[in-house]
Amino acid sequence: MNQRLIGIDVARALAIIGMIIVNFKIVFGSKGLKWLQTLTSILDGKAAATFVVLAGVGIAFITNKALKTNNDTALHKKKLKIIKRAILLFAIGLSYLFIWPADILHFYGIYMLVTLLFIKKEPLFILIAALLIILAYPLLFICFSYDTFWDFKTFEYFNFWTFNGFLRNLFYNGFHPVMPWVAFMLIGLWFGKQNLNDTLFIKKTIGISLGLFLLLKGISMGFITLLSIEDSSTTLELSHVFGTSPMPPLPFYMLTASSFAIFIISSCLFISKKLQNNIIIKALAKMGQLALTFYVAHVIIGMGLIEVISLKVGDYSLIFSVSYALLFSLCCILFSVFWLKYKTVGPLEWIMKKLTN
Repeated sequence: MNQRLIGIDVARALAIIGMIIVNFKIVFGSKGLKWLQTLTSILDGKAAATFVVLAGVGIAFITNKALKTNNDTALHKKKLKIIKRAILLFAIGLSYLFIWPADILHFYGIYMLVTLLFIKKEPLFILIAALLIILAYPLLFICFSYDTFWDFKTFEYFNFWTFNGFLRNLFYNGFHPVMPWVAFMLIGLWFGKQNLNDTLFIKKTIGISLGLFLLLKGISMGFITLLSIEDSSTTLELSHVFGTSPMPPLPFYMLTASSFAIFIISSCLFISKKLQNNIIIKALAKMGQLALTFYVAHVIIGMGLIEVISLKVGDYSLIFSVSYALLFSLCCILFSVFWLKYKTVGPLEWIMKKLTN
């Protein structure tokens, strides 16, 4: 495994751990310590965004060599493999929606198909396309109501399995709608086309992405503070428009989540290069190689276990949810270290490879 891939795998592991924390607190409970609420809220929508950006990086890695050598035959094979993976991920995600309505995998499959349309484009074109998608999304609010089919008190989506409801959820107002979430994968594709072995580039990217994140976060908070009055409903509306929460995924959220993702990935690349023999880096890299297995496992096993043995789902404290998420993540790390002593890929990754090769 080359040095660049170690950093990417470490970032993938951190994204999965972040998603486990976010999803466990949604399912099991998020009441409790204010400082812990503030700390974990940073991950809301950001961990999932990082996961999607990393997928874009992965698509770039898969296709870069064929593109650089103008090998159309090899590129066609790579594209076909990606299409098969996208279809399989879409099917896996749909298969357990009745357990986990906030699944990202079925959205993920569609992002991949859209991203394939851009693999031959120049990096600047891809980045501009992603930004245009982010900025164009609010225009859809003029024609379509974002709240349609939603009960935001229970986060239940009605009419999901109707033609209209399914398409609206998938492309516009679901948990991770294709429009604008596909922009995350395009940003990953842009990033994956850069020279990620260039330490100077990575250092600059760390500084720029962190600076952009802090700047946008500050502007977001400033707008909400300056424009709000002593009216909670007005403040809430302003938070939806200028805030950085993932629903709805408006520009401030998309841009802060994108810069956060690039910062995390760049930092992992830089640190992994410096600490390539560190036991923690090696362990996280192994976990990152089994990302698909652990994403599905945290839903089927992690959530399912507590639901089977407890009637208190949704009523636990935040400290329980976070502690359980970290314990489950530790188990994932230990499992990956053990598994990869004897195997080359994870269980679900092996099935994916067999079905898509």
